[in-house]
Amino acid sequence: MKRPAGGLLVNASLVALALLTAAPLLWMVSASFMRPGDSNTIPPPLLPAHPTLENYVVLFTRLQLARNFLNSMVIAVVGTVVSVVVNAMAGYAFAKLRFRGRDRLFQLLLVALVVPTQVGMLPLFLQLKAMGLVNTPLGVMIPYLSSVFGIFMVRQYALGIPDDLLDAARIDGAGEFRIFFSIVLPVIRPILATLASFSFLSAWNDFLWPLIVLSDSSRFTLPVALAGLAGEHIQDTELMMAGSVLTVLPVIVTFLLLQRFYTEGVMRGSLKG
Repeated sequence: MKRPAGGLLVNASLVALALLTAAPLLWMVSASFMRPGDSNTIPPPLLPAHPTLENYVVLFTRLQLARNFLNSMVIAVVGTVVSVVVNAMAGYAFAKLRFRGRDRLFQLLLVALVVPTQVGMLPLFLQLKAMGLVNTPLGVMIPYLSSVFGIFMVRQYALGIPDDLLDAARIDGAGEFRIFFSIVLPVIRPILATLASFSFLSAWNDFLWPLIVLSDSSRFTLPVALAGLAGEHIQDTELMMAGSVLTVLPVIVTFLLLQRFYTEGVMRGSLKG
C-alpha cells in the first residue's frame, strides 16, 4: 500500500506545481477579456464578468499592432527556417565529413559559446551600418540565421549516425547532398525540431537586438512595440495583458506542433542508452 500512496502523493504534488506555474498565464488570458478597470479591483476577479474582445480590437485597430505582429512573425519564421537548414548542414559536416582542420575549427567555434552575446552587438551593428542593413528586417534576422549552439546540438546528435550507412550510400553513387537530404535529415529530425523551437523562441522574444537595429516604428517587432506602449498605457492592465497573450500564443502553438518530435527524440535516446 505504500507504493500507491507514494505515487499518488507525487502525482498530486506535480499537478499542484503545474497549476501554480500555469496560474499567472491563465489569469493573463482571463484578464485580456475583461473590460477596462475590471482587473484592478480588490480582490482581482479570476474570470471576466462580461467577456469582451475590446482590448484585442484596440490593439489591432487604434494601436495598429497587426503590422508589428506580422514583422515579428516574418522575422521569426524566416530566421528559424534558415537557421535550421544552415545549422543542420554545418553540424553534419563537423560530425561526418572529413576535411583538414575540422576539429580545430570546431574547437574555435566552441570558444564563441563563452562570449556573451551583448559583446558582439556593437561590432555587428557597425558592420550592418556599413552594409546599409540598419533599420531593415534582414538586419534583424542576421544573428538568428546561424548559431554555434545550434551547430553543436546537431553535430552531437549526428555523431550517432553509423558511418557504414553513409559509406554504403556513397558506394551506390549517391552524392553528399542526396545523402544529407535523403538519409541524414530523417534521422536527425528530432534534434531539428528542438533547434527550430529554440530558434523561433529566441527570434520571437528578442527585444534588445531589434531595439538597437530598428528606428522606424512601423518596422518594430511585437516585443519592442509593446514596450513602447507600456509607458503610455501602463495603467491599462487589460490592454497590456492582451498584448502579452499575443506575444505568448505563437510560442505555445510552436511547442504543441513540435511536441511529437520531442517525444520521438526522448524515445530514441532511451533506446540507445
